[in-house]
Amino acid sequence: MNELFTQISEQVKRHQPTIVLPEGTDERILEAAVKLAKDQVVKPILIGKKTEITQKAYELELDLSEVEVLDPHAYYDLDAMVQAFVERRKGKETEESAREKLMDVNYFGTMLVYMHKADGLVSGAAHSTGDTVRPALQIIKTQPGIKKTSGVFVMVKDDKKFVFGDCAINIAPNSEELAEIAIATAETAKVFNIDPKVAMLSFSTKGSASSIETQKVSEATKLAQKARPDLVIDGEFQFDAAFVPAVAQKKAPDSPLQGQANVFIFPSLESGNLGYKIAQRLGGYDAIGPILQGLNQPVNDLSRGCNAADVYKLSLITAMQSINQKVAH
Repeated sequence: MNELFTQISEQVKRHQPTIVLPEGTDERILEAAVKLAKDQVVKPILIGKKTEITQKAYELELDLSEVEVLDPHAYYDLDAMVQAFVERRKGKETEESAREKLMDVNYFGTMLVYMHKADGLVSGAAHSTGDTVRPALQIIKTQPGIKKTSGVFVMVKDDKKFVFGDCAINIAPNSEELAEIAIATAETAKVFNIDPKVAMLSFSTKGSASSIETQKVSEATKLAQKARPDLVIDGEFQFDAAFVPAVAQKKAPDSPLQGQANVFIFPSLESGNLGYKIAQRLGGYDAIGPILQGLNQPVNDLSRGCNAADVYKLSLITAMQSINQKVAH
């Protein structure tokens, strides 16, 4: 585990948040859950039929003695959960449909987080992004003032750390949505002990070109600055003007960024996805994510190609998000 995750692990260990892992019979999830419990960093909860999970752990020679397992079909507080779900959905679910839906491990796990019986959720090893995100949007919902969730990557190489957003969710965000993404990404940066200096990226620096696209980013910058004057956010910037001090001196000498941005907000999903993959493949950066942000409580989505180490790391990140959110509120 690199230095970044060693730091996160030490911080998380002081609080030991509870993280739900709904895919209880998946080998990678089981392995990560046992290690998380053994290392005493987070308290994992596995979801599924206890007999199936126990059998799978036995086959893998894993000790589940320190891991909590909950079966939706035999959950002691299911009636209260059904009632809470019906109320949260405000007429969109009957008691019968709610009971049926809560047999789905992701819905059940998300309700545990919503009811404060857990601090966060990590899923997606055996489910699609939609299966993970849909219950979160319906139950946990986005934070006040944020209309949409977004997905970021933390780019790590040696002692260098940057955050790129949105690289995972919103295809063509408008000015208001870009401003929201910028603010949420700055908050995510703090989870990784990054003091956020946010650059709103474009193909123009401070009006060097003018088009609908550059105006969108310029307007987003103003909205973000107005909403959060306590954050360092500036734009619109070409990447070099945001990242290279000598270029910044020529193109934007009055900017508070001074070519030292560490949080980069891309104007579209297309550019964000390309940007993080170029940094990953050509620059040799590790891409940690996508980390979902903007939700009232943390829920994160694994890649279906993940390994046990990825599950472990994303559980730590989710735990850290939950700690930061509690401090913020």
